[in-house]
Order: sequence, then structure tokens, then C-alpha cells
Amino acid sequence: MPNRLPPVRYRIRPHRPEAHLFEVDCIVADPDPAGQVFRLPAWIPGSYMIREFARNIVSLAASADGKPVPVVKLDKHSWRVRPVPRGAALTLTYEVYAWDLSVRAAHLDTTHGFFNGTSVFVAAEGKQDRPCLVDIERPDGSEYRDWRVVTALSRARDAVGAAWQYGFGRYQANGYDELIDHPVEMGRFTLAHFEAGGVRHDVALTGRHDCDTERLTADLRRICNWQIDLFGAPPPMDYYAFLTMVVGDGYGGLEHRASTALLASRADLPWKGMQGMPDGYKGFLGLCSHEYFHSWNVKRIKPAAFTPYELAAENYTRLLWAFEGFTSYYDDLALVRSGVIALEDYLGLLGKTISNVLRTPGRLKQSVAESSFDAWIKYYRQDENSPNAIVSYYAKGALIALALDLQLRAATSGRASLDDVMRLLWQRHGQTGAGVEEDGIFAAVAEIAASRGSEALGGRLSRWLRLAVEGTDDLPLPRLLKSFGIDHRAEPGGKGPTLGIKLGAGGGEARIANVFEGGAAQRAGLSAGDVLVALDGLRVSASNLDPILARHAAGDEVDIHAFRRDELMRFRVELAGQPADSVTLKLVPRPSAGAAQLRRGWLGG
Repeated sequence: MPNRLPPVRYRIRPHRPEAHLFEVDCIVADPDPAGQVFRLPAWIPGSYMIREFARNIVSLAASADGKPVPVVKLDKHSWRVRPVPRGAALTLTYEVYAWDLSVRAAHLDTTHGFFNGTSVFVAAEGKQDRPCLVDIERPDGSEYRDWRVVTALSRARDAVGAAWQYGFGRYQANGYDELIDHPVEMGRFTLAHFEAGGVRHDVALTGRHDCDTERLTADLRRICNWQIDLFGAPPPMDYYAFLTMVVGDGYGGLEHRASTALLASRADLPWKGMQGMPDGYKGFLGLCSHEYFHSWNVKRIKPAAFTPYELAAENYTRLLWAFEGFTSYYDDLALVRSGVIALEDYLGLLGKTISNVLRTPGRLKQSVAESSFDAWIKYYRQDENSPNAIVSYYAKGALIALALDLQLRAATSGRASLDDVMRLLWQRHGQTGAGVEEDGIFAAVAEIAASRGSEALGGRLSRWLRLAVEGTDDLPLPRLLKSFGIDHRAEPGGKGPTLGIKLGAGGGEARIANVFEGGAAQRAGLSAGDVLVALDGLRVSASNLDPILARHAAGDEVDIHAFRRDELMRFRVELAGQPADSVTLKLVPRPSAGAAQLRRGWLGG
């Protein structure tokens, strides 16, 4: 039955691009007689940290029938407007400062504008389920006449029925949750198109670049089609947009129900005449693949804690290992399964993920279930001790997905895989809107394994998965990969001894960013923030520390002088050997027939 209540109307205008200010109106035709409350979200789904978007509101006022109405601030992101005369529409007008060049908030200058709805659109309390109309306006001035708009928001039709196409004007959403799940890019951008699963996909590139859009769209088409085939056509959207801000140095992505916001280094994009598959481009395609996979896994197959989202406070779940970790497994897998990268390229990417997890001492202290729950205060708010205290639910979650997939395939001779589990979750949760409880994923694994193998296998793999996500043991990847004809080798990641530290980026000074648990530096008393100045009387810098250490051996004792704040300190350090934390994966040249068959079923080719 259609919602016949009056819609909530919004208007957003780049008020002063040179000052980075959007002006926004929220118009409620029938405000609450007791006083209408408005709230701005405190975080954005997909980025699990309280962002306090309300801190960017620089002015706010209300009016009814052209007359000002008092506003009372209730808390950091909520306002109550005093009651207005019966029948009067209420308008809340506010300015938003937009200078966050990221995928999470809003950015505006004289070259382009970008915003996520969570950072610019207040919710009218009690009216979030109503349809929303939003007028997106062009900045004033002749210099903005050639600006366009790209967004996955539905275009509202004008009086003669013509739809807006990349133009300013009126857009619509079925409710507040849908309104804030469609970021908007405006300005001058390169627009490229491709079709996947019968659906139009746009790629909008904002910023200076020399991208070979034909190569990019050809590769993205293959990746998207593979993912659509995995879950089954048609895809869960009738249009999709990759909104990409191109910068000198940047990387990031945030998923939405029918689009993704991306930040990319221009050097990572393909260029005309580019040969092969450079690491930067592989990384960018992996990012696109990751965010696109979220169209199913997290945007529609959701943790029960996210149905619905509570945007005023943290939403705790122990399941990010499945929604971010499993997505991180499939992002690179989609590249090789779709034929965009070679098998050797995929094994290189997988080896890096394994190495990164092994280099994190915190993996032995925190489970991925705990990491998921504490994302709000730990993973997204890392400090100098984070490598010693936490594990990434992205990276280790991806390795748990890998280990589970390999076990399902090997135990059933290829008749079952993690693909089947994902399809089952899609049918039961993604297509129905029912949130996934913590036991739901374990149950899905058990059901798939039992249906293609045995009840005993289902119980064993379900128990294994629970122990893997709730425990801190390293995964048996060398043994599992061997069954697929892949050799797993862990070797020292560098030459010579090590201090067990990581230096900060930038600058020539050797400033310690992290001191790793149990390493030589920690045993000697060195700390994050210390600046190394000399080793055995020789001046140390960020560029020469490793060559100096390479002239020593594990077990040697050296004198290190370092500044801690403004105090020069001396440390006697016994150097340690390099840990075996650099993993390489190689195809076994002549695998057994069974291993070769399993490998083809997993990776194709």
C-alpha cells in the first residue's frame, strides 16, 4: 500500500564552494505538535567509528511561514524546534562545512562537490519511513554551468515526465535510510559506462588523470559479471555507480546499496599503452571488487544488529569477520576467477595477506570476533601499540574464509564450497531482509557441508569455524594449500638482524612508530615516538638504518642513542633474528590429479 503521508523534502545547494559550505533545507509539512526533533547521524554504515558529523554544522535556524521559530539543542547532534501553528510547514535551514576529502563525509571546493547523506541530511524524528524528495542545486555563477551530477538516487520526474540524466534537479528516495545510502558527486568528471548482468554501471572519475577508461571498464565488467553469476542474476540493483575521486596519493572505499565512493591515486589507474598488471592497478581493482561484493554481503545480507541501523550510537556486532573478512577474501578471488589477473598474481596477493597477519603480534591476543565487537574503539582508532594488541577482522577474516573454503572443497571433492554458503545466506537473509544472528553463519556452513558430504562433516566444520573466529591460533594454511597443489613457504622478510620496530612514514629522521611485542627494541626499553640518532656511534636515519643493521648478526649487542622528547637516552640492545613472516605461495609444477582438479575448481584456469 503506497505511503500517502506528505514526503520530507530536502534542498541542498553548494552555497559557497570557495568556503566549502553546503546550505541544506529540511522541510516537514506536518511537524510534531509537541515540537519537531531533528537528528544528524553520528557515524556512517561501513565505517565503524563515531564521526560526529554534527560538528561540521556551522549555523542552524528554523522558520514557519517565513517567520523564525526557536530551536533548542538537545545533545551533540539533536535539535528540537518549538511547536508551530497548526497547518504550517516547518523548514530547518543549516550550513555544513565540507572539507573532508575522504569517502566518509562531504567535500566541496570550486572544482567539485561530494557528499554522503549521513553528513548533510538530518532525520525528522518519527518521519524516517516517509518518502523523501531532494532538490540538488547547482552553485551560483557562470563558472559552474558545466557541472553535472552522478548518483544512484532515483531521478524524480518533472511535469512532462522527462527523467533527469546527470543533471541538477529533483531526486527521490523511499525513506531516510535509502536517502542517506546514495552518495552524490557533482562537478566536472569523466564518465564511462559498461553493462553487467543487464544493468548499467557508471564510472565517474573526478580529478586530473590519464586513465584508460576502456581498459578499466573492460576489467570491471568481468569482475562484476563474475560476482553477479556467483549470487545469481539479476543483480540487486537496477543501476550502479563507481564514484571515484582521483588524487595524488590516496586509497579508500565505502560501500552503498547501489554505488560506492572511492578514493584512488592517479598512478593506480590504468593508462593508454600500459603493459601487464601493475601492483597499483591490481590494488585498485581489488578495492572496486571489495565494495561491489558488499552489494550483497553487508548491504543486504546484514548482521541482525544492523537491521535497522541505529545511527546515533555504536552498533555492536561480533560478525564483521564474516561481512568484511569474507568480502576481503572474495575481492581478490573475483579478480582471478574472472580472468582479470593470472594465478601467479593472485597467489602473490594472498601471500601478502598471510604475511601481514603473521607480522601482527596482536593476532595471538585478540580473536576476530572480539576485533569485530571492538572495532569502534580499537580497529578504527589505532595507536602505537595496536599491532601488539589487535588483529584485523578484514585480513584474518579473509584467511578464515580461505581455510573454510579449502576444507569444504577438499572434504567434498569439490561438491561444496564457500560459494554455496554465500548463496544460501543470500537466499535466506539477503532476499528476505532478515538479519543474520551469530549462529546463522555456523548453521549455514553445517547445512551446506552436510548436504554435500555428511552430518559429521557439517558438525566438524561448524565447530572448526567457531573455534577459528573465537580463538587466536594460527590457521593450518600450509597443510590446506598443499592439498590444492600450492606450496606455502614462510621465510625471513629481510636480511640481517632486526630491532623489532616500524619507523614512521615521511621525513629523514628515524622516528619509531611501533615497537613490536617481544622484539629487541622493546626488551631494551625503546618506545614509540623515540627518534634514533646513532648506532654504535654512527648517525642513523630512516634511509640508512637497515644497511647498518645488515652489517651485524643476530645476538650482537649495540649501543643506540635516541631522543625521547627532548632528552637524549642510551640503550644497550641485543639484536634479534628476522622472523619467518614473509610468505610466498607457488604453484606445484606437477600436482597430483586430485590436487589439480581441486585447484581448478577453486581458482579456475
